[in-house]
Amino acid sequence: MAAWVGRVIGAALWVACVGFLSGCNSYLSDEGNLPPETRAGRDLSSGAGDRVELERAADKYLAPATPGTAAYKIGPQDVLDITVFKAPDLSKTVQVAEVGTINLPLVGNVAAAGKTAAEVEHDLEAKFGAKYLKSPQITVFVKEYNSQRVTVEGAVKKPGVYPIRGHDTLMQSIAKAEGLDRETASSDVVVFRTTNGVRSAMRFDIGDIRSGKSEDPPIQAGDVIVVDDSMAKSAFHSFVKVLPLAGTAAFVF
Repeated sequence: MAAWVGRVIGAALWVACVGFLSGCNSYLSDEGNLPPETRAGRDLSSGAGDRVELERAADKYLAPATPGTAAYKIGPQDVLDITVFKAPDLSKTVQVAEVGTINLPLVGNVAAAGKTAAEVEHDLEAKFGAKYLKSPQITVFVKEYNSQRVTVEGAVKKPGVYPIRGHDTLMQSIAKAEGLDRETASSDVVVFRTTNGVRSAMRFDIGDIRSGKSEDPPIQAGDVIVVDDSMAKSAFHSFVKVLPLAGTAAFVF
């Protein structure tokens, strides 16, 4: 009786995993159905032309959301360094409030969330120039990208939610969680991503990344990184194994 119940539970878990697979656009068994960016990634060794096209595709999809790029949109909890040329008393390091504003001397609250650093510079120059300074020159630099976060779960020493600072990679994100739990972690890592409401997933092999066989893929805000637990249930192992194994080049959903 116990064995029969175990088989029923195992089957239910497998059905649940298959259901999730059907909702993820990365679970494509037919190479011809893969997005052009992904196919280019798999054929990266064929020539420099493929690499150039892939980099262009990555810039198109990743740049607006990637901390450190000019297109990055400031968010709540980000920390900004604001320098007013020849006015050190007005230069400040401020944190963006939850409502999306920063508070500065003379001009008070200024909207920052949802804007690039260049746009905030322009707004501040207009506000300071209207009443207080003649032709002000202001520089805004994002010091901390606290609004951009990733979740690291599974067989790591310290699972949790961590901020992205700069161009973080998969291995850097795992390092923020204090690395792998050596007693339970396998070599498989799954990264889940939601883009325009569409769920995607891709599997990476940590051993290949460390040995140089695969490059360390970039991570985006909102990604969920799950390190496979070698002690996990067999249903989860089956779920992980059917995912495509990718390197950096294929990590464009």
